[in-house]
Amino acid sequence: MGLPAIAIALSVLFMSGCATMGLRSAVDMTVKMGPHAPPSALVYINGNYIGSLAAVVARGVRVPEGKHRRSVEKSGYFPYEPIIVSDGDAIELRIDLLPLPD
Repeated sequence: MGLPAIAIALSVLFMSGCATMGLRSAVDMTVKMGPHAPPSALVYINGNYIGSLAAVVARGVRVPEGKHRRSVEKSGYFPYEPIIVSDGDAIELRIDLLPLPD
């Protein structure tokens, strides 16, 4: 995914729900990978594709204040789907996916 596509994906994320979002400020969210997290896992916020886990770890993400569903998925692994509540403070997540049993 090139830089323009990433910019578009982030724009869609922040513009979705703008009518209900008001003027909430955005906070930084940093992501770290655990030892079992595949770098090629797909990252979604509120159903919108953000990028690979490796790309999100490298650049971080800004999310508007409020409640967000984050999903990290990779076939062969259980999905990681925490609800994030941003209240103005920076958020730090550590992602580790557990492999599905054989």
